[in-house]
Amino acid sequence: MIQRLRRPLLTVLILLFATSSLKAFQEQEAEKDIPIDVVGKVQDHNYLNVAGYHLELPRILLVDGEWHFYSSTHQAVESGNFVEENHSLIPADGSEITLDLSITSHLMYFWFGVGLTLWLTIAMARRYKKGIGRETEPKGWFQNLFEITFVFVRDDITKTNIPEDKYEKFVPYIFAVFVSITFMNLFGLLPWGVTTTADITVTGVMAAFTFFITQWNGSKDHWEHVFWFPGVPGLMRIILTPIEIIGLFTKPLALAVRLFANMLSGKIMIICILGLIFIFAEFFGSIVGLGSSILVVPLTVALYVLKAFVGVLQAYIFALLSAVFIGMAAEEHHHEEGIEVHA
Repeated sequence: MIQRLRRPLLTVLILLFATSSLKAFQEQEAEKDIPIDVVGKVQDHNYLNVAGYHLELPRILLVDGEWHFYSSTHQAVESGNFVEENHSLIPADGSEITLDLSITSHLMYFWFGVGLTLWLTIAMARRYKKGIGRETEPKGWFQNLFEITFVFVRDDITKTNIPEDKYEKFVPYIFAVFVSITFMNLFGLLPWGVTTTADITVTGVMAAFTFFITQWNGSKDHWEHVFWFPGVPGLMRIILTPIEIIGLFTKPLALAVRLFANMLSGKIMIICILGLIFIFAEFFGSIVGLGSSILVVPLTVALYVLKAFVGVLQAYIFALLSAVFIGMAAEEHHHEEGIEVHA
């Protein structure tokens, strides 16, 4: 069955990216300023591009204590209160924006990932309550895939890294982290999609959740090893305590930066390789640019498959390290009062 589907699936992928490349090439012909805007492709925007449709997102701005609500950037400019410069809104009277709570493309795809995870878990929970998968075997490939994923997260990620008497209450969080990050990473594979996790703000917020959950569930022994260090001379405590406090923050920082850097670099790599079409067209003409797509598009398809694997892998690493950090904080160590030396 898989062998039969492989060739049609590969053909669809090549046609999909070839169509996307042609459309992008036509847009690039209309703008001769630069061959390809890499930064513009990965940065956050106040609009969504979905299957060729340009959807403006609401703008919510606080200026000098007054809130301004607009359905789009265009409406904000038409109101006369703002002007647009370099794709940013600036108050027309010269004042500064105090707070910008506008909806952005990265935020929308973050909501898509979290919302899809929530819908999936609720839908599966209802099936299990009805007895499907609990009193009988799971039905359908979707429920089987869900059960495999859940058991993997529970047994191979959470249970192996968090004490056995405490791991169960952390399974929902670790599972939600793994699935939602996987969705957000894979959304970026769509020709019009956005890689939300290529934004340090998004990964920083998710790492902050792990940080607060870790510290909130830290055992007494965990905090003793941060501030007191049982059995360590007093002078050494002066040196070790600041290091341990800094370590509390470097762990979630590493989580955020690792996920952000890997997904951003992957997105930039695909854009740059696909952008060879535009570069060749800029320097050698349209015919050479379109001809280069014969090689560039299949290469991009192969990189997309690799990026899909990396997206799932990075979600696994984030969930695994979250479980490790929580387990280290929640674990109780048993200190012996004395040490017997046997000859």
